[in-house]
Amino acid sequence: MKNNLREKQWLLNLFLALAAIIFIARLFQLQVIKGKDYQNLADNNRIRKIKIGGPRGIIFDRHGEILAKNRPVFKLTSASGQLGEEKIISYEEALELQASGKEGSLFLDYGRDYPQAEVFGHAIGYLGEVNQKEIGENPCLPGKKYCFRPGMMVGKTGIEQFYDQQLQGEEGGELIEVNTVGKTIRRIGRVDPVSGKNLVLALDADLQRIANSQMNGKKGAVVASNPETGEILVLYSSPSFNPNLFFSSSGDAISRLVNDRENQPLFNRAIAGLYPPGSTFKIVTSVAGLEEKKITKNTLINDPGVIYVGSYKYANWYFTGYGRTEGEINLIKAIKRSTDTYFYKLGEMVGIEKLNLWTEKFGLGKTFGIDLPGEVAGLIPSPRWKEKVKGESWFLGNTYHYSIGQGDLALTPLGVNQITSAVANAGKICRPRMLKTDNEDKDPDCLEVGIKKETLAVIKEGMIEACSSGGTAFPFFEWNEKNKNNQIACKTGTAEYVGSEGKIQTHAWFSAFAGDGGRGKIAVTVLVEAGGEGSSVAAPIAKEILTEHFK
Repeated sequence: MKNNLREKQWLLNLFLALAAIIFIARLFQLQVIKGKDYQNLADNNRIRKIKIGGPRGIIFDRHGEILAKNRPVFKLTSASGQLGEEKIISYEEALELQASGKEGSLFLDYGRDYPQAEVFGHAIGYLGEVNQKEIGENPCLPGKKYCFRPGMMVGKTGIEQFYDQQLQGEEGGELIEVNTVGKTIRRIGRVDPVSGKNLVLALDADLQRIANSQMNGKKGAVVASNPETGEILVLYSSPSFNPNLFFSSSGDAISRLVNDRENQPLFNRAIAGLYPPGSTFKIVTSVAGLEEKKITKNTLINDPGVIYVGSYKYANWYFTGYGRTEGEINLIKAIKRSTDTYFYKLGEMVGIEKLNLWTEKFGLGKTFGIDLPGEVAGLIPSPRWKEKVKGESWFLGNTYHYSIGQGDLALTPLGVNQITSAVANAGKICRPRMLKTDNEDKDPDCLEVGIKKETLAVIKEGMIEACSSGGTAFPFFEWNEKNKNNQIACKTGTAEYVGSEGKIQTHAWFSAFAGDGGRGKIAVTVLVEAGGEGSSVAAPIAKEILTEHFK
């Protein structure tokens, strides 16, 4: 009996000893081995970091009008605090959280507001939440300042995208201590956010608004620039879109924009739309003819109304529309009257190889390097291109079409504006730029095309005549009569293309320059898709812009 009691007592003591050892070991593990870890967990439960978004840079037009600004947005992080687990809450909800002292999961960020809405849709662009592909292309690594994190708003198109790195602000933050119910006890420290860089654009808001109103209900584009600096004064694509929709509207509204295949409002026609340039391209053909010494200012070429090549006929618009011919004319009158037959013969004299060469000298086969995403190069057909792409030989008729800006030749409205700018700027083409260049140390990035002064004088004279009595641009006859010291030099264009139903339709073109140098000089190009005649449809739009510019 006593032995049994001793045995039980011994077992009990052993059990108690083992329990004590286990308890002490666990206590040692908790307090010594893992004490630091648990302290950190405790700190994390009571110390929180409130993110403070860095304000994005503000975008202004050349006169200081705000085109894109910030608006405060309150976001709530999840309880886990994981990146990307955030939701936008109302201002009232944010006030309630602050009043209760439970702002530990609340932080201030910034959305975007575009006061001019669709007027600058394509030029300014819009913001959107960064996607996984963009994060993968620009991940956040140690020491890397500009990178993408889940939940970030980044530029998706336009200036917002091209200058996203400069516009992005640097995030700040505040450390606060909270109690068990999430109420703020004290504020520990703060790092202020840093605002992004403000940008002043070359765009003129007044001129841009005119482009917007004049292009209402039309498809096409307007580009205006300072030929001497490359500064873009107007860049408008129609139809446009309201960039505010991408931040404040439902997915249905955005889906309608994206899926509107008929109007393609998100497509930037000014820098990515390719169109046959029509008679605006006759300037390049004229330069080639003079520079290659195939003609002089006074060389006469007869307009027979129609030129026959085998069973094919190539007519002049004047003969087709009115049954009349021009007779023997020189280059100045050919530009003035936009005589197709003159340029057919001139193109034949120059030859397609030299025509291709001068097209390249004008930079039309490459992008011009405008500081916007999405610019495309012109399509410049050649005998080699036709053989490779179509498996066909090049014929004289192809050269005829090329010479008057038809056939497979296709340019952007920006490209046509660059042709006009080269004549206006003494044979130099400047890289188009969206930012205003006031600083003296920022010289324009310009290249010589290689055109003699005498050639430019002839071309300019012909273009002034085109906007004068008897020319093709009748909306400017009175202007040039009354403003002898600031006459408009222009070229109209009516470019044929095959429409969706297989019918021949015409794009309306007008491209012109004016001004006596410095701030006053301007080159304006207008394209109206399926608009008809350039003189009656595109020219009046340009006239409104030029009138505002020179008033």
